[in-house]
Amino acid sequence: MTTDLGKRPGHPAAFPLAERQPVPRPEPGHPARVHPDGRRGRGALSNLSGRFEKLAYGGIDDGWGNLEKAPPLKTHVTAETAKRILTRNASPDIPFDRSLNPYRGCEHGCVYCFARPTHAYMGLSPGLDFESRLFAKPNAAQLLEKELSRPGYECRTLAIGTNTDPYQPIERDYRLMRQVLEVLDRFNHPVSIVTKSALVTRDIDILSAMAKRGLVKVMLSITTLDAKLARAMEPRASTPSKRMEALELLSAAGIPTGVMVAPVIPSLTDHEMEKILRGAAYAGAQSAGYILLRLPLEISDLFKEWLEENAPDRAKHVLTLLRDMRGGKDYDAEWGKRMRGEGPYAWMLKRRFEIASEKLGLVRRSFELDCSQFRVPPRKGEQLALL
Repeated sequence: MTTDLGKRPGHPAAFPLAERQPVPRPEPGHPARVHPDGRRGRGALSNLSGRFEKLAYGGIDDGWGNLEKAPPLKTHVTAETAKRILTRNASPDIPFDRSLNPYRGCEHGCVYCFARPTHAYMGLSPGLDFESRLFAKPNAAQLLEKELSRPGYECRTLAIGTNTDPYQPIERDYRLMRQVLEVLDRFNHPVSIVTKSALVTRDIDILSAMAKRGLVKVMLSITTLDAKLARAMEPRASTPSKRMEALELLSAAGIPTGVMVAPVIPSLTDHEMEKILRGAAYAGAQSAGYILLRLPLEISDLFKEWLEENAPDRAKHVLTLLRDMRGGKDYDAEWGKRMRGEGPYAWMLKRRFEIASEKLGLVRRSFELDCSQFRVPPRKGEQLALL
């Protein structure tokens, strides 16, 4: 991994010129494939330029066999000087109105990640760029403290992990999420965290202290219990067993936990729903939720490509079932439908989830944490208020 944060080695602003040669843009459904050696340990198979780019960039075989000797992609991290850190939304089917992301892109490389298309706004590919060319916000904690201190700020639960994972591998070095938690802890600000990483257990000291005040809840996202499938589909996320272990450790520390069966992929992972819920309940999870696979924009082609290579015998059936739940389309972004789908198969998934959750005592995921304790701590040298 290379980075340009602090005193670490510099990061190029773009690929070397030799690696970025303009080529005619491929037709939809025929993305620029990358040789397996070059994408070892990654989720996506291709790196087609983002939808806003006029030219597509890809490797060209010059006859010297360079493509056959492609080295594995390295992770590059670029510092992003953000001006604001809180993102607001008014979506009626999302149980929070504000979120925070200390990173752009995610090294976990989950091929189905609905956040991939956001990399196109950076002039990069939602494919391999999304999981190898990352952006970190080193001033995230300082910006958060500034925004929470604004006069008139109204406290509501802050969601973290809604776009990219705050505990992805680079967090081990940059510790931005821990800095954010330290701010939230001082302000007595409630937070809900969703992650696929066992690294969350590193912060048990802060999380358990916040949990005693009703200020935190942690959801572990588990897609499958099949380690081989997980390795192919979400290559750098913690293994399913590690995530279950993280649930157990967090629960034992008195931290409210839950499980997100997400995404549910018809004919590929949906048969595991009850097993995941049962395992999470035994590990101490108190709540649960699920989300149907979403394929907006570039993810559609990326996932189809992955299916053809990793599950060719089921690819057609998976897509047929998914389209049956999306009104014949790969994706339907309509509020109220995008998370669950519609039709008989979607109804069956919903009932299976409800029945299993009820039997196991898992309530619907809730973001109702205590906002009444929020206080802006006095700054150094500032006179304390008289109560």
